[in-house]
Amino acid sequence: MKAAFFAVTALVSMQLRAADTLTYDQQEAFLRTAKITAEKPSKKGITGTVRVTLSDGKITHDASVQRINDRQAVFQGQNGSTELNFKDTYVFNIAGWRLAKMLGIEDMVPPSVERRYMGTSASYTWWIDDVLMDEEDRLAKKISPPDRDKWDKEIQVMHVYDQLMYNTDSNATNLLIDKQWRVWMIDHTRAFRTMKTLLDPKMISSCDRGLLAKMKTLDAASLKKEMNDYLDSGEIKGLLARRDLIVKILESNGDRALYDRPSRH
Repeated sequence: MKAAFFAVTALVSMQLRAADTLTYDQQEAFLRTAKITAEKPSKKGITGTVRVTLSDGKITHDASVQRINDRQAVFQGQNGSTELNFKDTYVFNIAGWRLAKMLGIEDMVPPSVERRYMGTSASYTWWIDDVLMDEEDRLAKKISPPDRDKWDKEIQVMHVYDQLMYNTDSNATNLLIDKQWRVWMIDHTRAFRTMKTLLDPKMISSCDRGLLAKMKTLDAASLKKEMNDYLDSGEIKGLLARRDLIVKILESNGDRALYDRPSRH
């Protein structure tokens, strides 16, 4: 009995290590094609997220599946706010991942692809392993990051990314912290608004040099090529307008606003 237990444990460990060695393209391919072997509701979230276990016979890994695709001409928020042309949709998870790759921050956002689930189109997003807590838990327990400088630099990346996407649902449960104290940004279903202003300009104070350089290269043609199935022309125009505002703020702050984000490896 013990021998069987250790054999299964070793197999699972081997599968997890194999998953860790996949390139981002390989992770995307796995998410699109691997067979669902188990599923259960996610513990947090309000969008009916399902956690599924996927296997291709060699590698086993989990994914977060979201099918929400709510579109309303007029949306009334719980805080009394009104939003026109409201969208809360799984497609923005995929757009968020593609944008992260264009910005060179794909190591902070899990891969996400489109695939059907129970007969409905959905986003399948790579499940983050070794999660220590989310930001809600960290704040509630008043836990300080072990390396404040590194933490602050990753949080600034998050602020730039959220403002660029106009992420209206950037909450503490959507910021995951793994056991290496690396930040992961998940769940972008209420992002990519058409607004040409920033959600909160005060959140922009500094930026990783590489991220700023990549952000400057964004244009309508490259975004349309990557996002054609996920963002419409108004959403792309809004993103570019917000990019210009972010760049203007950062350039007005001078060199002191720029830093090099520490390696996560």
